Amino acid sequence: MKKKAILFAAPILGLGLVTMGALPAMAADAAGSYSTTLDEINNSGASGEVWIDVEGDMATVTLNATGLAAEFDGAPYPHVQHIHIGAQGLCPSEDADENGDGIISTTEGGPSYGDIGTTLSVGDADKSPAGGLDLMAAPSGDTITYEETFQLDQATLDSLAGDTAVVVVHGLDPATQPEGATEPSDLVPELPLAATSPALCGALAMAPAGGVDTGVVSAVDNGSNGAELGFVVLGGSLLAAMAAAGVYIARRRTASDS
Repeated sequence: MKKKAILFAAPILGLGLVTMGALPAMAADAAGSYSTTLDEINNSGASGEVWIDVEGDMATVTLNATGLAAEFDGAPYPHVQHIHIGAQGLCPSEDADENGDGIISTTEGGPSYGDIGTTLSVGDADKSPAGGLDLMAAPSGDTITYEETFQLDQATLDSLAGDTAVVVVHGLDPATQPEGATEPSDLVPELPLAATSPALCGALAMAPAGGVDTGVVSAVDNGSNGAELGFVVLGGSLLAAMAAAGVYIARRRTASDS
């Protein structure tokens, strides 16, 4: 399986602080509240907001989103979501579409938002970059209400403190995208490009003192039983995912030939 290093290898970030004598370097202090508005990418029609409260190395992440792709091959659409780190701390502009296929792929957006620092997965699922494409652990459906508290790694904490952390939610509806959406994904060729391309993006910034009211009272609303998704891209069988990709590609090709 082809994998792009831009997503799976979190960079080693300089801590940027000078040590004195033999004392070890200290990481930047990321404590505080961060927030962003999630804006649509690739004309996804979606919107959302994110709040992150950090105390020590623990973070409470709240993400609300609406208008996302609702179904994938008859099941609730899984939307992998991450805190990307270590690049420009920006969301990509339309100019990022280097091959001109009408879609900004995850790889094309990478120079703006960077690698995966933390995977915003559901429950006890892997929140490291290695879990970045686990569809079974992703919130699903057209509306996401996500709130979880977990430990952040040092690279993500440093990126938050350095104003280079960006939240990206992935997963487009191929039916509303250009023909290139049915071409193989730049990350998982067995899936269509739309399945792994970004739908929402927001650059995190420190919120005013005292934090913000998220308005969320529930924990995680996954929108469906995760087992109903029927496939896992990373760390499991790809057979069902390949079948779903084939359905989408076949449908688009049939439509274009008629």
